[in-house]
Amino acid sequence: MAEKNRQMQTVSPLLQKIINWSSAIGALGTVAFCLWAYFAGVLQSKETLSAFIQQAGFWGPPLFIFLQILQTVVPIIPGALTSVAGVFIYGHIVGTIYNYIGIVIGCAIIFHLARTYGPAFVQSVVSKRTYDKYISWLDKGNRFERFFIFMMIWPISPADFLCMLAALTKMTFKKYMLIILLCKPITLVIYTYGLTYIIDLFWKMVSK
Repeated sequence: MAEKNRQMQTVSPLLQKIINWSSAIGALGTVAFCLWAYFAGVLQSKETLSAFIQQAGFWGPPLFIFLQILQTVVPIIPGALTSVAGVFIYGHIVGTIYNYIGIVIGCAIIFHLARTYGPAFVQSVVSKRTYDKYISWLDKGNRFERFFIFMMIWPISPADFLCMLAALTKMTFKKYMLIILLCKPITLVIYTYGLTYIIDLFWKMVSK
């Protein structure tokens, strides 16, 4: 009965507006910052980017981790960008740790929100096409858990959406967090190191 009641809850108009406006403002803000940073020379190299961000001093790491939490809960900035930025700013080891902390906390939050508000919350965050593409996995029982584990390791997957989808199943929060804690480091290492390598090549080509 409790599960049924959770599914019947709806997202409040205020929360829906916050989600919509946050996504729009985040997208515009990202474009505006990238343009400004490019013309200001901040994106000239990863060293200039690191020097710029580290001007925040002590507050830099907490703010970065908060940004990772925020982008996981509300898609205001592509997660790949923030993860790569973390590595460029703080180095591979420390940057990956900061990424991991923020993403794990964010995953815990979105699971709670999706379990509290049900499909209404999930559909308010993702497109109908994405929702319809994966929603059938809810009927596959234990197969969904195996699918979820694989997708949490696979670097190119709608991970945030699948975390919400997991909340609509009977998966316990404990099992969900165990999967996240074990799988996310693998994903972070694969796509963060891969993207940093590609961006390094790009910067070398541009600087020639």
